[in-house]
Order: sequence, then C-alpha cells, then structure tokens
Amino acid sequence: MKHGNIIVILVIALALSLGAGCAKKPAPDDTAATPDQQQTQTTTTDQQRSTDRSSMSETEVSESAAEKELSLKRIHFDFDQYTLSAAAREKLENNAEFMRANPEVEVQIQGHCDERGSDSYNLALGEKRARAALDYLVSLGISSDRLSIISYGEERPLVQQSNEDAWAKNRRAEFVLR
Repeated sequence: MKHGNIIVILVIALALSLGAGCAKKPAPDDTAATPDQQQTQTTTTDQQRSTDRSSMSETEVSESAAEKELSLKRIHFDFDQYTLSAAAREKLENNAEFMRANPEVEVQIQGHCDERGSDSYNLALGEKRARAALDYLVSLGISSDRLSIISYGEERPLVQQSNEDAWAKNRRAEFVLR
C-alpha cells in the first residue's frame, strides 16, 4: 500500500511540474508601436515582398522552360530506318530556328523505337536516330556543344498498343531541354 501511494504522489508531482513548465502566452500590448518597431515591421514586409518576387520569378522561369520545350517538335521515322524524311527535316529546321533564337538552350535528343526487334538492336537504332537528328541540326549551324543524345530503344513507348499506328508513333526522336 505504501508503495502504491508513493507512485501516485510521483505521478501527481510529475504532472504538476510538466504543467508548470508550459509557457503562457503574453498578454497583448495595447500601446502603440514605437517608431523603431514600425521601421522593423516595414523592413520585414519589404523582405517578404522581395521573397515573393523571387519565388514568382522561379515559377516564371519554370513556365518559360516548359514553353520552350513545347516549341521543340518531335520527329518520326519509318520502320527500321534512321534516315530523315522531308517532314522530319522541316521540323528540325524549325527546331534549329528556335535554338538560334534562344542561344542559352541546350537540348538532349532522345532516340526511340517501337517494340519490334531485340533490346540491343532497338537501343542501337534509337541512337542512330538521335545521331541523325543531331548531325542535321549541326549542319544547320547549331553547335554540337549544345546537343547531346541518348537512346531509350523500346523502353519508353509513346503509345502502349501493338499495332501499326502505335508503332509509327513510337519510332521517334524527342527534344528535351537539359
């Protein structure tokens, strides 16, 4: 019984000490702010506005990057080919024009294939497709320092179906800002 009383007393003492340790909210001060306090508040508000502007510019920058990426058009290839069609060359000329107007833009050219063929064959074909696009852009005056290539083979299909229309859409090169 004595042991139980000691535990109860310790629990009550612990609860009281925890309750006493909690901070109380200070009562609001009804006096007017001093000029120094007003200056501090004004400075803080200006800093918040500046921070808001900088975060807006980051958002605007990301929107600008998205808009730029939409300006770059993908090209398509015939089955088992990496030669550029007239339509592909026209799109690449538009991409080159965009890159000349935006000299800060660097682009990764991604080569893709349809699902037919082995993985290794499609990776090699995707690389040849990306390389063909890069070479044509370089021939149009775009510096190769601004371009890189990667092949995804059949790993990233644009369309998941297995028919001629889907395969035609998957045989492509895409242009991604880096």
